[in-house]
Amino acid sequence: MVGSAQVTIRPFRFLADPGDVRDGAALREAARRAEAIGYAVLVYADHIVLPFGMVPVLTMAAAATGTLRVAPFVANNDLRHPALLAQDLATLDVLSGGRVEVAVGAGWNRPEYDALGLAFDPVGVRVARLGEAVTVLKGCFADGPYSFRGEHYAITDHDGLPKPIQRPHPPLFIGGGGRRTLSLAGREADIVGLAPRTLATPGGSTVRSDPRSITIAATAEKIDWVRAAAGDRFDRLELNVYPTGSEPQVTDHPRKVAADLLDGIRARTGVELDVDEYLQSPHVFIGSVDGLTAKLLELRERLGISSFMLGDIDTLAPVVERLAGT
Repeated sequence: MVGSAQVTIRPFRFLADPGDVRDGAALREAARRAEAIGYAVLVYADHIVLPFGMVPVLTMAAAATGTLRVAPFVANNDLRHPALLAQDLATLDVLSGGRVEVAVGAGWNRPEYDALGLAFDPVGVRVARLGEAVTVLKGCFADGPYSFRGEHYAITDHDGLPKPIQRPHPPLFIGGGGRRTLSLAGREADIVGLAPRTLATPGGSTVRSDPRSITIAATAEKIDWVRAAAGDRFDRLELNVYPTGSEPQVTDHPRKVAADLLDGIRARTGVELDVDEYLQSPHVFIGSVDGLTAKLLELRERLGISSFMLGDIDTLAPVVERLAGT
């Protein structure tokens, strides 16, 4: 339950990334392993510091599998025009037989902007631009020519081709940690990614996650923001979370592992979280297979979260095998 609101119980869907693959053979093998285990979606991040571009990786993963879906996690809206992203992902949807999910975010990693000479605008500007980009994406996916004029984009009689197989468009994922982005997601997305808030370091050269924003209470507040923006469509939304601050870990000693990690968090941020608060976080996956299975069931029952990006394919494979699709 979120507050006093009833939650909708949806089947579990699990997402994973292919890990540190360095060639096509390793990527194909990773995609097939993810599919066999029961993952629903293979994802790849959109960062220029990664060894590969996201669209070729997702294309090869889709070509190597028969049912596995693919998605960016997530496409940085500021790195490419939304009409070009629409064409790339619609093409992949057609070539994969309708197995693409469109995931976009407002961008957060300032060093990438600096490296490319892109202005790192205030968050309100980036979110407003993302909102317009979502309108452009949907317009490109729709039938017929499309026109739009906003503050950030102008489209004139553009008939985006190809049209995706999934109609009216592939599932749209919008992720964020602040109220503005999550309100946009509530209004426009099919899948809402609940992310931690980010805080700029002194001088603003880098950002880090706010540990206080990964707790159960903070997550429930974010879901309330989504619900308020979504209105009657809220029950149709899928809620997603992903690991933050530590990699998933299967262990019979989760409290010791958590205590060690919290020492590091305290040293880096000055924020105090207790062990129980940390282990209960929807963004922390540390425990035994039985314990983590029970935790995911509880998060779905309590908060309505049914979509989990678990990082690498293998660490939590036993949990995925138990819960996928149930």
